[in-house]
Amino acid sequence: MNIALAIIFAFLLLSFYSGIRARQGKDMNMEQWTVGGRGFGSIFIFLLVAGEIYTTFTFLGGSGWAYSKGAPSYYVLSYISLAYVISYWLLPPIWRYAKEHKLVSQSDFFVSKYNSPMLGILVAAVGVIAIIPYLVLQFKGLGIIVSEASYGTISPAAAVWLGVIAVTIYVMLSGIHGSAWTAAIKDIMIFFVVVFLGIYLPYHYYGGIQPMFAAVHAANPGFLTFPTEGLSTSWYISTVLITVFGFYMWPHTFGSVFSAKNENVFRKNTIMLPLYTLMLLFVFFVGFTAILQVPGLKGAAGDLSLLRLSLKTFDPWIVGIIGAAGLLTALVPGSMLLMTGATLLAKNVYKVMAPATSDVQIAKVAKLLVPVLSLVSLYFTLSGGDTLVTLLLMGYSLVTQLFPALLFSLGKQPLVNKYGAFAGIAAGVLTVAYTTISQATLATLFPHWPSVIQDLNIGVVALLVNIVVMFGVTLITKPLFVDGQQAANTEGTPTFK
Repeated sequence: MNIALAIIFAFLLLSFYSGIRARQGKDMNMEQWTVGGRGFGSIFIFLLVAGEIYTTFTFLGGSGWAYSKGAPSYYVLSYISLAYVISYWLLPPIWRYAKEHKLVSQSDFFVSKYNSPMLGILVAAVGVIAIIPYLVLQFKGLGIIVSEASYGTISPAAAVWLGVIAVTIYVMLSGIHGSAWTAAIKDIMIFFVVVFLGIYLPYHYYGGIQPMFAAVHAANPGFLTFPTEGLSTSWYISTVLITVFGFYMWPHTFGSVFSAKNENVFRKNTIMLPLYTLMLLFVFFVGFTAILQVPGLKGAAGDLSLLRLSLKTFDPWIVGIIGAAGLLTALVPGSMLLMTGATLLAKNVYKVMAPATSDVQIAKVAKLLVPVLSLVSLYFTLSGGDTLVTLLLMGYSLVTQLFPALLFSLGKQPLVNKYGAFAGIAAGVLTVAYTTISQATLATLFPHWPSVIQDLNIGVVALLVNIVVMFGVTLITKPLFVDGQQAANTEGTPTFK
């Protein structure tokens, strides 16, 4: 075993031990397992929410996009920062309502707001469908990172198996407590690794960050600016807006909000989280450095730019630390995804089908579903296939379709009823499915329109369809007057005589 692999395994064991130990002294009932007894303060909420942006996609994909796409990669930095700013107003009312009604999942929120268990099943289905490819992404990234950082000593498949077994066990035993403690280890690691790489590598190869950009520009003029067509400024703006709306719609991110001990936690974190996001700049610097130092990485191989440059530059023990940090970027989001998916299926699907099931039994069902989701994700991770790419592209667009129904429910009375919310989400999801599977864009749908419109993210169309259908169905199913008096809609549902 080489030193790099030994370091990676040491951190895997440390994260496993921390995840298991986190359950000590706690009764792992449903509320403790899923939302930590609603007792997490600013630090743990910061780690859970901030930790979600540093996944294997960011570790590999952030540098990979900088390597292969150039300026358009900065959309990641923009949308995450804006999402954190919006959380100042968005998250406190969600937390207050969830605490008052003892909610433990995203679907619970929609069920309670709209008084509709069937809407909860739809929201759970959308969440789980989006979670599976996200889990596959984490596991694939884990395999790539560990295999590359170990100099090929361990295969990607073996790395995936070890990581999945470890995260499955500690999620079943410790739930969100295990995720929080592992996130603490991960964020300390990722901070030092990313900042070190982002500063050292440009200075090592070019003498500084500015000379690095000058060299990239000289080799490929225009690479560091937005193209006039395709990934243009209109694509950038529309993509940022769409992803901002969808950021907290991921069920694991939404669910982590419930674990805070008070609403001021979110306001405090809003101050720091956008600054924390600036660490992504250092990931981009690594990708830009790699353009001239490890040339020739085409397509998906661009995601290997950070690891390939590290292997070229550093001794094995440093590569091992980088690989360990990458490993943790898979385990933390993976644990939250597994726990959230299992909770959605147990609480908002199984419970609806078997209403007599007790909360204790639901908790057991949720924990038993964790290895089921792990095995399903593991199967797709190891078997691959083009359908996974399609599902992955659909993931963010799918969860974004939940945002309008959430937004219109935040007041004392929802602005739409349960029928409108259900129809809007369904219409948006079907639109996403059609445009993704058919690979339709605004350019293909409207070939004669100006490029500033053609380049808009196709997700804009799905959201517009969602909103139009939502209000249209609400107006059709909600009588304006009953017996000469304006109809009441105390539950956000139509009042029929």
